[in-house]
Amino acid sequence: MTTDMPTTPPAVRPVPADRTFHGDTVTDEFSWLAQKENPETIAYLEAENAYTERATAHLEPLRTTIFEEIKGRTQETDLSVPQRKGSFWYYTRTVEGKQYGIQCRVAAGPDEVDPPATGDGAPLPGEEVLLDGNELAEGKEFFALGTFELTADGTRVAYSVDFAGDERFTLKIKDLTSGETLADEVPNTFYGSAWSADGSELFYITVDEAWRPYRVWRHTVGRPAADDVLVYEESDERFWVGVELTRSEKFIVIDANSKVTSEVRVIAADNPTAEPAVIRERVQGVEYSIEHHGHRFLVLHNENAEDFALAYTSADNPGDWVELIPHMPGTRLEGVDAFQRHLVISLRRDGLTGLRVIADGSTDSYDLEFPEPIYSVGLAGNPEYDTNLVRIAYTSLVTPDSIYDVDLITNAMVLRKQKPVLGGYDASDYEQFREWGIGDDGTRIPISIVARKGTARDGQAPLLLYGYGSYEHSVDPYFSIARLSLLDRGVVFAIAHVRGGGEMGRRWYENGKMLTKKNTFTDFVACARGLVSKKWTSADKIVARGGSAGGLLMGAVANIAPDAFAGIVAQVPFVDPLTSILDPSLPLTVTEWEEWGNPLESADVYAYMKSYSPYENVAKLDYPAILAVTSLNDTRVLYHEPAKWIARLRATAPDGSYLLKTEMGAGHGGPSGRYDSWKEEAFVIAWTLDRVGLA
Repeated sequence: MTTDMPTTPPAVRPVPADRTFHGDTVTDEFSWLAQKENPETIAYLEAENAYTERATAHLEPLRTTIFEEIKGRTQETDLSVPQRKGSFWYYTRTVEGKQYGIQCRVAAGPDEVDPPATGDGAPLPGEEVLLDGNELAEGKEFFALGTFELTADGTRVAYSVDFAGDERFTLKIKDLTSGETLADEVPNTFYGSAWSADGSELFYITVDEAWRPYRVWRHTVGRPAADDVLVYEESDERFWVGVELTRSEKFIVIDANSKVTSEVRVIAADNPTAEPAVIRERVQGVEYSIEHHGHRFLVLHNENAEDFALAYTSADNPGDWVELIPHMPGTRLEGVDAFQRHLVISLRRDGLTGLRVIADGSTDSYDLEFPEPIYSVGLAGNPEYDTNLVRIAYTSLVTPDSIYDVDLITNAMVLRKQKPVLGGYDASDYEQFREWGIGDDGTRIPISIVARKGTARDGQAPLLLYGYGSYEHSVDPYFSIARLSLLDRGVVFAIAHVRGGGEMGRRWYENGKMLTKKNTFTDFVACARGLVSKKWTSADKIVARGGSAGGLLMGAVANIAPDAFAGIVAQVPFVDPLTSILDPSLPLTVTEWEEWGNPLESADVYAYMKSYSPYENVAKLDYPAILAVTSLNDTRVLYHEPAKWIARLRATAPDGSYLLKTEMGAGHGGPSGRYDSWKEEAFVIAWTLDRVGLA
């Protein structure tokens, strides 16, 4: 550490700028920080990084220790369980000392059912490397893979790369027979792609100026990108488009979705130049998705079915929807996966995920059963259509990520691999619990908890409380190697499953969005206070953590209950939502109006959003210590939101401790390499431990 590191926060120049909507004028003195190309902005962010480094210099030994703990518990050279598709087993391999995964395959025997043993993670005999992320990322500060799509015969792979973190990818094609990357190249594409049946045509997506995926194109292999054909363009700015190939490989699916409405089109994969056929015209408020199954399309929908129902329609001539599984209030149907002889339904009930199996032509079904009180389960991969085996992923707060193969006929379940945790990890050394907080309106809010066995409930244990609560996204119980560095130091970890998420079904989401959004924030505070009342911890030992929309949650609870927390970690936080949602030119804004409301058109929405926006409501309060982590190239939550927030906190409540850490070469997900990600996590864990007196 050099001696010239700053010991005081950097000064930020206030430049008052007025914003007027619905007769309300607001002065934003730090709006100029949105000028990414302004050298003064970059200088300020770098100065904040230098100050944060100086302010946390005493934690460097602890950060190093925690990083080594994460690294030491991780089997760095490892192999995913090979997944069969056609005549190959496909898998991803990691190598000690290398940041990124390597996509590989080996030939499969005609009657081979069991995947090859992964052993110590060394290359399998006969391995063919399809794509090495480390080679692609060489010399780059950031690397992300956007799409990775194989042709039906396995002779070509389409892949896309991002070297900035802004989620604009360059699409490429590799010939797996010759090993050569073809001259075909398309810049500025988005996630998602699909091949025609013969592998001659590739469908992909591009975005508009607001980063909204809105166009689907068809590229003919061997022709220049300038000749690509526009297949579909979505003109309604509320809608995103996606493209994929059905598991049966019979149809290319183009879906258009807003937050509350869907419309799906299909093209026969063996007739890729045909016009897309609409399954059903969009109806405002009706969401649906499809899955091809023989002579029919399965339709998962919410028409007169709050928690969704399953129907089907003809694949040859889509029309009326025929009920297959009726709406069951309290059982949220989240997905349907079709195999030639079975359907597997992904669902959630009572705050837990589940899988239901139905044999084709039968009304009988069974649910897969699991022994732990709280857990997460879901399908994992499964590219083959003609199979009686499906692969599932299972985890809990104490059970490392586990891959099982399930025989859909016998219900037999075979564990293929559990993520290794080195250093003598024993799940029986830890305990997991389901608690319930009580919201301001009496609503019971589930809380998932894990702690080292024997942790006393005397109010003395430090606790990290995580939350999200938006977009119907559920934060289900999951295992984390990095978390062991907290648990083994006596910290309790808890997830508050607040409204706005999807843990308790569609109504749980509806009651935490738009003009009920404040339930998300008050639920989180209620969970924190409930954990104190039940002696899990005390207010001066709780650190709250959340990212993205969960960062909005962090900023909101800092304003409404600063006394409830000893510290707050807000990662890529959406803390200036009103300013962003008022600007339709920004990424995502128009598509977000059905989540938050449209403050441009509605004075009520404007007033409601202003009443909870963290940036708008910074006051002279006794705030807990706050660490905000962001990325310069984030296109989902722009870097200037947390930068402005920290600047206003310092100007308004200068006695607090506020730190801003900006990744200068990354995007929404932070650093891309696994070692860099571990270092970032070690930084946050060390800061957390410092806040609760364990550094």
